[in-house]
Amino acid sequence: MQFDRPIPGQSLTSTPKGAPYERPPEINDPMEALEMHLDNLDNPKAIKEAMFFLEMGVDVVTLVEGILRNAVMQGNHSIDVSLIIAPVIHEYIKGYADSLDIEYEEGFEDRDQEERISYARNELLARKVLSKVNMQEDTPKDMLEEKPDVEEPMPMMDQVEENNMEKPQGLMARI
Repeated sequence: MQFDRPIPGQSLTSTPKGAPYERPPEINDPMEALEMHLDNLDNPKAIKEAMFFLEMGVDVVTLVEGILRNAVMQGNHSIDVSLIIAPVIHEYIKGYADSLDIEYEEGFEDRDQEERISYARNELLARKVLSKVNMQEDTPKDMLEEKPDVEEPMPMMDQVEENNMEKPQGLMARI
């Protein structure tokens, strides 16, 4: 299993430009590349597979990235062209999914972050409720109205030293 990987420097011994993505792309014009992808997506088998992936929970952004990366690997067009045409293909696939009433995730929102935020909100709410319940049960009402004694913070050593030292004077003295 550990020997299934290429050894360091192996890529330097293979023939140059042996892989399709190492050669110049076949299509340089974004409009031509877009036309190629839309023609491929008009194939019933291709759109059926794309909709299958959407139904299985793959978001549209990931699906579009996969389609475009495959085209780059095959040498059809460059990564730059992929970045240009990605929004159009995204909307095209989204339109198909909407017309077929397929539920899908677009892939732009961060679901993990939303879950963390909602968890934090719930935790804060729970702490507030518990603190209010504990305050009402344990403390008499007259103690709730009193203000607690607050000590003034001690000045830090740097501040004490600065106050005791003379301030430098002159042209280059710091203000």
